[in-house]
Amino acid sequence: MKRILFACSLFIASTMSANAASVLTSIKPIQLITLEITKGVSTPEVLLGTNTSPHDYALKPSDVKKIRGSDLVIWFGPNLEAFLTKTLAGQDNVLALSSLEDLDLREFESEHHDDGHHHGHHDPHFWLGYKPTLQVAKAISQKLAKLDAKHSHEYQKNFDAFSEKLFEQNKQIQAQLENVRSQGYYVFHDAYGYFEDDFGLKQLGHFTVSPERKPGAKTLIAIRSTLSSGKARCVFSEPQFTPAVIDSVVRGSDVNKGVLDPLGSSIEASPGGYFKFKQTLADSFEKCLTK
Repeated sequence: MKRILFACSLFIASTMSANAASVLTSIKPIQLITLEITKGVSTPEVLLGTNTSPHDYALKPSDVKKIRGSDLVIWFGPNLEAFLTKTLAGQDNVLALSSLEDLDLREFESEHHDDGHHHGHHDPHFWLGYKPTLQVAKAISQKLAKLDAKHSHEYQKNFDAFSEKLFEQNKQIQAQLENVRSQGYYVFHDAYGYFEDDFGLKQLGHFTVSPERKPGAKTLIAIRSTLSSGKARCVFSEPQFTPAVIDSVVRGSDVNKGVLDPLGSSIEASPGGYFKFKQTLADSFEKCLTK
């Protein structure tokens, strides 16, 4: 009897998945948010694999096949995933998050561009901020409800649950990081502004504005000077890029070293993954800034 019930549940799940809209996301953080909206309906796929940066990715033929075969492709836009621009041009099954009306994006202090790559005036790492993440989740739920009307109730229900849980987690992280707000630190690249603004953290600077650009000599000298003065408690590297330059800068100082992963590469793509991702960042900040 148990075997029959199990087989029936598998059949129902597979039937639901087959009848639901197939969704492809460009990067892991967008996949994690989308997973919360499609929970119980389908599982969105992602183009970029673990430890792969959108800054220097090149599409493969298998990627193009996935794009063409998906009912909906969700990406941020050309300022983050430039490798998708030509392929997605002219397709109507695309949700470009950077084009959402009134999306609350943070402005960079100066325009980010280097080596022919243009990163625009706005910070694309929206998924690290409370308000833009909520706006994106709502837009995804509305898009899916129109595309897949038979599951519109599930999408709305999932968004409501996501919104409530995101609000509660935001309060919890506020309390968790309250005692480290005065501690200065450096990050590898300028990706954490939304998170830092939400929780009042004290970033002293970054090694580079974007990962494909090597830090300049003046920047490294300035960071070494700050470290020697004792103003910084921690220097953060990222798992997608070699920490050699950071190791060389902190050598000889007593500053702590930590790791921040802005893409959540180690987080399992399953319901609840987005919240685990945000909590992992909070824990990394707390651990390195309180040693």
